Formats: sequence, C-alpha cells, structure tokens
Amino acid sequence: MIAALAALLSMIAVPPSANYITYLDIRVLCLLFCLMAVVAGLQSCHLFDVLAQKLLTSSHHLRAVVIVLVLLPFFTSMVVTNDVALITFVPFSILVLQAIGRTDFMIKVIVLQTIAANLGSMDTPVGNPQNLFLYAHYNLTAWNFFQVMLPLSILSLLALLMTSLSVPKDPIVVAFDDTPVIPNRRKLLLYLGLFLLCLLSVFRVISYGLLTIIVVMAFLLVDRSMLGKVNYSLLLTFVFFFIFAGNIGAIAEVREVLTALLARSSFLSSLLASQVISNVPASVLLADFTQDWRGMLAGSNIGGLGTLIASLASLISFQYYTALPDAKPLRYLLAFTAANVLGLLILVPIASFL
Repeated sequence: MIAALAALLSMIAVPPSANYITYLDIRVLCLLFCLMAVVAGLQSCHLFDVLAQKLLTSSHHLRAVVIVLVLLPFFTSMVVTNDVALITFVPFSILVLQAIGRTDFMIKVIVLQTIAANLGSMDTPVGNPQNLFLYAHYNLTAWNFFQVMLPLSILSLLALLMTSLSVPKDPIVVAFDDTPVIPNRRKLLLYLGLFLLCLLSVFRVISYGLLTIIVVMAFLLVDRSMLGKVNYSLLLTFVFFFIFAGNIGAIAEVREVLTALLARSSFLSSLLASQVISNVPASVLLADFTQDWRGMLAGSNIGGLGTLIASLASLISFQYYTALPDAKPLRYLLAFTAANVLGLLILVPIASFL
C-alpha cells in the first residue's frame, strides 16, 4: 500500500505516459514469478521438512540442535529466499524447542535464524528479491556477483557459528511424533528441474520469456493450485516501486541530489536507506542513480541487518514469536536489535575495506 501511494504521488510530478512502460523491468518480474511458483511447489513436497528432521534426529545435545536450526535457514535461503526459509524453519524451531523443553532459548534461536536467513540469502542472485533485481539491472555476471558477496557470506557464516558455540552442550533427546514423507517423487523431480531452469535463466543461459511459458504450462498441467500461492503482492510492490523510481528519476532536481549522495558512497547510502524503507525498495529506488554496483550490492544486503524493517523477512520471525502465548515482544526486540547492531559493527568495516 505504501508503494502504491508513493507511485500515485509521483504521478503528480510526472503524469502517466507511454514512458511508464520503460520503467518496468519485465525480466525481473517474470523471474520472481517463476521462482516463487517453483519454490511453492518444492514446499508442497515437504522436501525441507524431511531434510530438517533427518539432520536433527542425529543431534544429541542442545548446542548441536541450535547450530542445525540456525544453519538450515542460512543455506536454504540461498536457493528459496530468506522469506521462505523463515516461513519454513521458524515454526519448525518453535516446535523443536517446545518438544525438548528448552523454550528458554526461543528468542536467541529465532533471532539467530532471522539473521542467518538474511545473511545466507545474500550469497546468490536468487537468495532475495533485491539481488535478483540488481543482478539484472547492472547486467552482472556470476563472477561479478560472487566476488563481492562470497567473502561477506563466509564471514557471516563464521560469525554465526561462533555465536552458536555459546550455547551449552546440555544432553537432550530429539524425537518427532510424525515423520514427513515426500508424497510424490515425480512432482519433486519436476519442480527441481524447473528450479534448475530458473537458475539457468537468471544466469542468462535461457530466455526468461521461454522460462515463464514452461513454468506456467507445467503448473497448469500438473498442479495449478501452486500458481495461487505466488506472492502477487510482492510483484505489485515491485511494479509500484518501478513507477515511483522512474518518476523520481525524471525529476531533474531530485535526480541531481540522489546522484550526488550516491557518488559519496553508494554502499552507505543503500545501507542507511534500507533501515528506513527496507532493502528491496531501497535497491529499486537508488539503482538508477549510480553505476557502483558493488556498493549497491553490499549495502543493500548488509542493510538487511539493523532495524526490524531493514529486511521485511525479519517481520515474519517477529510475527511467529509474538503469536506464542508466553511471548515477550520487548525482550525479543532488544535481543534482535543488539544482535543486528553487532552484525553491522562486524560487517560494515570489512565490506567498506573490501
């Protein structure tokens, strides 16, 4: 709604015209649609639930359980986005901690999972929407992308592991009442194949138009209900911000101010903007005013740390936690803020140096 309002207000300064079509990045919208549909299909196969249970049943002390719970969203967010990783594993972690009687670690685990999802997702072009947008907008290669993000991702992983080591090695028994199974292996293979095609399209091996046709036809023939699980509100948010950013760029005075600001430091500009409007719209808004793709990429991803809205995925965890009967929202926010500030203090100087 905020994105729609921003687009409407910008139309006062720049009335609608045929130029609006040029604002829209159709490639990004099609790739986002295809990825969200395919990930919804993978979720319906319980692939991540099966993986998580197999990893946890071999854990015999609390520290091992916490490490597994934190690393699951870190690595899965690289391929299914930070939002999906948190939607999948935060409720799962709540059930696990309740089952082993260690709800005293609830806040710590959920906060670490949220940070892990936001940091893990920065390592691939498909890990979060702003990466997909920046990868397409600046016409990056895989080498361009990974040379900037891989060192930061490795450092983030080491920091998360060091933090998890503070958990005591208390003995516990992890058992599950129900064991999830993959209901249809043929569907799983189909969805994995479609996901591979999505990756090939992201890296410009196949056309995004051809990919969109294949994905839509596959779901219409196999399971059209998955098309209804696509996050269309995210797609609309992108459309509105494309319009807003395009109109802002058409206003000479505003363009000059933003260009001058980003010329000083696109890294800090995107990082600070993310704290206020979150990293996805910050990327869409600022990308047109700088060619410093390295600063934009690092700033928008590290900018997912900080405030609760710096990455909107963080709100997912907060909502799951506050739904608990014994939730302490203020205590959660304090722990979340402290952990995120610590993350910024570690990553910002190193990213600036790199």
